[in-house]
Amino acid sequence: MDNRPTKGSDMFESVIKKLLDQAHIAINGPEPWDIHVHDARVYREVFFNKSLGLGETYMKGWWDCEKLDEMLTRILHAKVHEEAGHNLTHKWHSIISCMANMQSKTRAPIVAEKHYNLDNDLFFHFLDPYRQYSCGYFTDTEDLAQAQRNKLNLICRKLDMQANDHLLDIGSGWGGLAKYAAETYGCHVTGVNISTSQRESSEIFCQGLPIRFEGCDYRDIRKTFSKIASVGMFEHVGWKNYRTYFETVHRCLKPNGIFLLHTIGKNRTTKGKNDPWLDKYIFPNSAIPSIAQISKSLEGLFVVEDWHNIGPHYDRTLMAWYRNFLQAWPALQERYDEQFKRMWTYYLLSCAATFRARQTQCWQMVLTKESTGRPQPLRQS
Repeated sequence: MDNRPTKGSDMFESVIKKLLDQAHIAINGPEPWDIHVHDARVYREVFFNKSLGLGETYMKGWWDCEKLDEMLTRILHAKVHEEAGHNLTHKWHSIISCMANMQSKTRAPIVAEKHYNLDNDLFFHFLDPYRQYSCGYFTDTEDLAQAQRNKLNLICRKLDMQANDHLLDIGSGWGGLAKYAAETYGCHVTGVNISTSQRESSEIFCQGLPIRFEGCDYRDIRKTFSKIASVGMFEHVGWKNYRTYFETVHRCLKPNGIFLLHTIGKNRTTKGKNDPWLDKYIFPNSAIPSIAQISKSLEGLFVVEDWHNIGPHYDRTLMAWYRNFLQAWPALQERYDEQFKRMWTYYLLSCAATFRARQTQCWQMVLTKESTGRPQPLRQS
């Protein structure tokens, strides 16, 4: 590997060190959150490409950090990322996101092909038995499996699930919520998912239960349901489609029904895409909504019965996934190389950092149709 200093590297190194000093992070220092540089080219890459450069150089092995999650949390707390600003590529992507519908029907399947259609076995090595790829609920437990059962139980109780209900699960993942609801309450479930790999796995996982899975875009749903849930899917809808999304749910929800939306959320309104590194390597074209974007999009359609923030539980969920991933790596390394391991490590730990720094949240919203006079369903628990 050519790790020789590049032209102007002293200047790049000086700027990066000053930024890291604000977060009390040292280069080659003794603390577990300090960065250890193996290749001097990292300074130039981070200087010009910001967060994208930071993630890509970690994937290449140009630097390491014993407590990567804590290092990134400190950067976010100190707002170093804001002072560093954005590069021209990121600004151009933001402009494109504002001009074009990055989550149109034709573009929506891109994230499924890039991420959700990866080898199911990869995910099953670090997820819980119900295959939940969303925030757990760590009340009175440190166990991931129990935390995910807690989350599923909380969702079903907020929906007031009954045996005569027909639940629509928008973006049904690997069928965990559908399976839990059908097994526990005896209800019927329809899951909608554009990921072929997830859908085929779900059909096997839920075999023998009153559940069916359909491969269609949420905008094409036409039936009506007494209960609707959407868990970890709204992040792929995009701000240009939020109103269409809520109009679709409104059309499909029976007058006395309940809708539960479980989504990651951000503190500030922006119209760009996700972090550039996350957009390029993990979730292309995804966008995290703000409170203002959600509330404006559901106005005149729904009553907001409850808005529950379980964001701190996502930090614990991601760290549990990371520990499981490391434990499973010996079984995975025949199919994935070292760069993939570093990519997945950076993905899980950088996301944990955003929740730990309270930059991102995880919201559960309970909604009912406006003007029906429906009694208030269960709220927070």
